[in-house]
Amino acid sequence: MTTSSAPGKIILCGEHAVVYGRPAVALPLSGVRAYAEVDDAPPGSGVCFCAPDLGRSWTLGEAPDDPISQLVERLLADIHVPGADIRITLSSDIPIASGMGSGAAIATALVRALATHFERALPPEAVSAIVYESERGYHGTPSGIDNTVVAFERPVWFVRPRPTDYLPPTASGSDEQAHTGYQSSVVSSQWSAVGRPTIEPIAIAAPLALLVGDTGLRSQTKLPVAEVRRRREADVARYEALFDSVGALAHQARDALAAGDRAALGPLLDRNHTLLQEIGVSSPELDRLVGVARGAGALGAKLSGAGWGGVMIALVEEGTQELVRRALLAAGAARILETTVAADQVPDAV
Repeated sequence: MTTSSAPGKIILCGEHAVVYGRPAVALPLSGVRAYAEVDDAPPGSGVCFCAPDLGRSWTLGEAPDDPISQLVERLLADIHVPGADIRITLSSDIPIASGMGSGAAIATALVRALATHFERALPPEAVSAIVYESERGYHGTPSGIDNTVVAFERPVWFVRPRPTDYLPPTASGSDEQAHTGYQSSVVSSQWSAVGRPTIEPIAIAAPLALLVGDTGLRSQTKLPVAEVRRRREADVARYEALFDSVGALAHQARDALAAGDRAALGPLLDRNHTLLQEIGVSSPELDRLVGVARGAGALGAKLSGAGWGGVMIALVEEGTQELVRRALLAAGAARILETTVAADQVPDAV
């Protein structure tokens, strides 16, 4: 049996604007993970899936259009393992459809487990590109940030190149192919038609204590993403100005992280939430939890992810963390996750 895992993620600053070429800051949640197990199955059984968290079991033949099935079928073909007889078990601690990268984490864990099981080496950049293609099946036009931060498991500064509507990869070769033997055009570059994104590790000079409050409301990322696109097309000047403001906050947040200035970071999160309200992706439940967190002493709070449900985050200090946690639960949060992002003053390259 081969087992692999991948972390969840949160976007600290930059949701939605990142789809339109502005920067975003994203952090991995290393203590909240998805898992994939790959085991050999009896000859002739084919590829069997088991997802106990979802109460699902299926075979590749029964659900060939399922995004996970498509991911596995494509990957097995590309690494030249036809007719595999394997059993894949998927599980996750990450709330589904919550803005925490559950789909990217499951796909990343699965790609790693399959590659390892069949003794194929895939570097993080290759894994990220493969998962991006899988994400398109779930989200329509994903920004690319989930697969990046999850596959590299590092805090990252991400700027997606413009134009925002990516074209299918067309190149037939790449450094990743030469290194790994992986022959898919996806790895050649998910960005080949428009140029590569800026992906940089970010310095965090002081640890961050964060509470993640789950509204309990599931929201498919592609729905608010599509609605924001529709609204932007109807009022380009207004939405471009909103995206510019979000991008400016992301720059300020990066500076605050590098300086270890949590007091400055908190109001930036508050302002980012206000802009997301104006963009149209918050909800009464998210607004309530954000307001309660601030009232209980959080340095700052905002929704995190696509919105219309999912989760919010609160930046807290040791003296207020428990007060904020209790207040969020009393206000109706379905679940509270506590995480600390460690200081990393000299990040490695991504």
